[in-house]
Amino acid sequence: MSRAPLLPDRPRPLVFAHRGCSSLAPENTLAAFTLARDLGAPGIELDIHATADGRLVVAHDDTLVRVAPPDNNGGGKKLEDLRYEEIARVDAGSFFDPRWAAERPPLLETVLETFCPGMYVDIELKSRKTRDDPLPGLLAEKLRALGGTISAAVTVSSFNPFCVRAFKRAWRRAAAPGGLRDIPGAVIYCADPEVPWILRRGFGRVLAGCDYLKPIHRQVNPLTPRWAALEGRPLVPWTVDTPALAERLVRRGCAGVITNRPQDMPWKR
Repeated sequence: MSRAPLLPDRPRPLVFAHRGCSSLAPENTLAAFTLARDLGAPGIELDIHATADGRLVVAHDDTLVRVAPPDNNGGGKKLEDLRYEEIARVDAGSFFDPRWAAERPPLLETVLETFCPGMYVDIELKSRKTRDDPLPGLLAEKLRALGGTISAAVTVSSFNPFCVRAFKRAWRRAAAPGGLRDIPGAVIYCADPEVPWILRRGFGRVLAGCDYLKPIHRQVNPLTPRWAALEGRPLVPWTVDTPALAERLVRRGCAGVITNRPQDMPWKR
């Protein structure tokens, strides 16, 4: 089975700043992404949800309760139940430091237009649905509209293998008329009670038909990259926050790392 190559034009190892430079700035904000770029990170990782009005907003949780003041968090509603004009009023920065009180949850298109193609971006789809999910189709259409220069600089991933599979199908339909190249997709996994047991060891790769894998770093042993290579699926583990661990994983054969601390990684642009 042919697989979409993982950012073949980019130097190895790949380094994705997790939710931006989230160790020094509020996660998933333009401030965090800008800081990651300024510190030399070649790539960023972010999370997206579909809003009630069909926009793609960058945020990790289903709600903004964790990252916003109690009196300005969208009423605690799920992002999918809010229009973006409501989300855009939320203070998504002061939880980290009051000086970032003006930060708002950005739209995906704003992030991509600001940072691509100079940086590459791993877009994590946040969804629990196994069918009839609008998120994969909305993302495929948005990437098609942004054009080949930007779509060639992104990857797509999710804990939800059905979401990855749906995106891959939607992208092939959206991209075919323009001849845009395939976008690599990954399943994310870890041995955590919140993850369905059947998906904790990467079995979701079979359901997703994915091109690369994103395991938690603790589940990468010396043999893991070897069997992944036999399947033709590169490994990009998370969340790797020390140079020693990052270098050890790369020596074992990982294609790159995802880190909260891009400022400490030995590989820079």
